[in-house]
Amino acid sequence: MSILIIQLPARPRHVADADGGESSTPSGPREYAYVLSPDGLSLGRQGRCTAPMLPRADSVVAVMAPTDLSWHRITLPKAPASRLRAALAGMLEDAVLDDPEDLHLALSPQAKVGQPCWVAACDHTWLTSQLMALEKAKLRVDRVVPGLAPDEPATALFHEAQEGVDPGSDGAAGVMLSWSTTEGVATWPLTGTLAHVLLPDPLPPQTRVLATPPVAAPAERWLGRPVTVQTESEHLLLAARSLWNLLQFELTPRSKGVYAFNDQWRRLMGPQWRPARMGLAVLIVVQVLGLNLWAWHQERLLKTRKAEMAQLLKQAYPQVQVVVDPAAQMRRETDALRMLAGVPGDADLEAMLAAVVRAWPEDRTLGAFRYGSEGLALTLPPNWGPAEADFFRVRMARAGLQAQDSGDGRVLLSALPAGQVPGR
Repeated sequence: MSILIIQLPARPRHVADADGGESSTPSGPREYAYVLSPDGLSLGRQGRCTAPMLPRADSVVAVMAPTDLSWHRITLPKAPASRLRAALAGMLEDAVLDDPEDLHLALSPQAKVGQPCWVAACDHTWLTSQLMALEKAKLRVDRVVPGLAPDEPATALFHEAQEGVDPGSDGAAGVMLSWSTTEGVATWPLTGTLAHVLLPDPLPPQTRVLATPPVAAPAERWLGRPVTVQTESEHLLLAARSLWNLLQFELTPRSKGVYAFNDQWRRLMGPQWRPARMGLAVLIVVQVLGLNLWAWHQERLLKTRKAEMAQLLKQAYPQVQVVVDPAAQMRRETDALRMLAGVPGDADLEAMLAAVVRAWPEDRTLGAFRYGSEGLALTLPPNWGPAEADFFRVRMARAGLQAQDSGDGRVLLSALPAGQVPGR
């Protein structure tokens, strides 16, 4: 399943310019750094472009800059899901500078009631605007993850202070240090002495010291030791593997309607379902081939039977030259020979009366009857019960005649349809 990982631009902040004034980031179409991975582990494509030009993928993950999140350690309260957001806001009221109602809050993965957990906070309006900008470009974000989260081993990440700001030649201006441990995440500028005071010296064992390519040289001079250069693409791939998902509470994705269908379709077309898809395709092909072979066999068998019937008709009645319906033509030719020989047929009056006499009870008198094109109509005795009438119909069926009630105390006898076995 392909994954598109997008770096959300850092929240704009005013910085001092060379004249001592303030300036913000350049205006214009917003460009996003992105990585397109076929499986979330390897790099497929990378680049930077505006939102409408971003490539499409099965899943979209957005990564937030470390400077846009604050981290707070709390004990998860026991509260209903509908009131958990309000409970968290009340607990963080004295720990944040902004109004908690203006912040978006997210709990750490697998947080349990009554146990310590992390709460990530960011500006709600800013995050919503980022998601809406991507949604406008027909990109539905499935997950939002932090660029750095409290975890081990400890990580020191040197990166640009703000997009579009030159790190400078003095090795400190425009460079930020994000420090991540199990105790939280903090970001400081390299200018001044704050970073030297807050960064542990010596660094804890197994500490990862990373730097983006533009600030790698200033970071090494400031730190006095080598750093590992981590490209933006490597950083995005690593961040996308995080278990975090900041889309919680009011920003939880709603999987309804078309979205639900798309989610299920992406899951079905994922690599984990590839064996099942291949097996289903093979099964369908085998079934189609089997049905076609069976239909071809039945068609050949039907043609063979028709050819045999036509051959039998020509052998029995050489005068027939054109065969259209062998069964009907043979029946007509047989009826013609029977009439020429003066032999009554099953539907003639003599044959029907003979069958009725054989089936009629000896203690009953045969009443009025009428013979016509429809068959022989008999008037049943008025004192016949249902059992006697059913017995009479069975005897007629054995004689090759079917008895049907006409609704006026009569029964209509006619020859059984062609192909129906007498007595069945």
